[in-house]
Amino acid sequence: MARTALSAKELVGLLSRPGDAEVLRGDLALVGLPGVVYTPARGHGLPAVAFGHGWMQPAIRYAGLLRHLASWGVVALAPDTQRGPLASAAALAADLRTALDVSTGVRLGTGDISVDGSRLGLVGHGTGGGAAVIAASTDPRVRAVALLAPAETRPSAVDAARSVSATALVLIAGRDKVAPAAGHAEPIASAWGGTVHVRALPKASHLGFLEGRHWTDALVDGKPERATQRLTMALTTAFVLRELTGTSAYDRLLDSDVKGAVLQPVA
Repeated sequence: MARTALSAKELVGLLSRPGDAEVLRGDLALVGLPGVVYTPARGHGLPAVAFGHGWMQPAIRYAGLLRHLASWGVVALAPDTQRGPLASAAALAADLRTALDVSTGVRLGTGDISVDGSRLGLVGHGTGGGAAVIAASTDPRVRAVALLAPAETRPSAVDAARSVSATALVLIAGRDKVAPAAGHAEPIASAWGGTVHVRALPKASHLGFLEGRHWTDALVDGKPERATQRLTMALTTAFVLRELTGTSAYDRLLDSDVKGAVLQPVA
C-alpha cells in the first residue's frame, strides 16, 4: 500500500525535530577562522552551509539551528568574526566564503566526513543575511541562500542580490523593528536575480531566531521566540535539503502556507 504523503503541518512537526544523524561539534579556529562547525558524525559527499550571524551576535546563539541542520545531514559552519558595532559586511562575506572553502578542503571529524563542492549554500540572519547575499553574489558555487530577517548592508545587499542566481528563501519577521521588511528583506527579495521564495512570520521579532541571552538584548529590539525558531528550523531544513540534495520529499511544506509562516508574493 502506498504511503500517504505528509501534509505541510505534519512536515513542520517532522522537520522541527532533530534528524537521525549523530552530531559532532568542532572549532573552526583550528583552521585559522574563529567560529564553530556542526557536522553529522559520518558521511561522504554531504551538503554544507555557512552561516552569517546578526549584528554583534555570537555564533553560539544559533547553535540550535546549526546542530539541527547537522542532525539532518548538513554540515553547518558559522564564523564568529566581525562582531563589533562597526563590523564589515564585506569582511563577514569573505569569511563565509572561507568557511565554505574549509568545508570542501578539509576532512572533518576523524577524516571520515567530506563535503560535496557542488552542494554548497549560505544562511544568514540580520546583517549576516546581508553578508550572505554579498558572498553569494561573488561565489558561483552557492546553490541556495536562506535569509532570516535579512538587513541591508554596506556594500549593498540589495545591489548584490541582482547578480545572485542561486535560489533563495527569505523569512520576514513581522514584528521586526531593527530591520523592518519594507526597507530590508522586501527590497532584497525584489532584486533577487534567481528564484526567490518569501514567507512572512507575522509574530516574529528580529531576535526571535536566536537562543539564550546576551548583553546586546538591551540594545536590540525583540527576544528569542521558540515558535519562530521551530518554524525556522523546519523551513530552512526543508529548503536546504531540496536545493542541495534534490529531494522532493518536503515540497508540500515549501510550496504551501503553514500556520505562522505565510507565503508572500514578490513585488
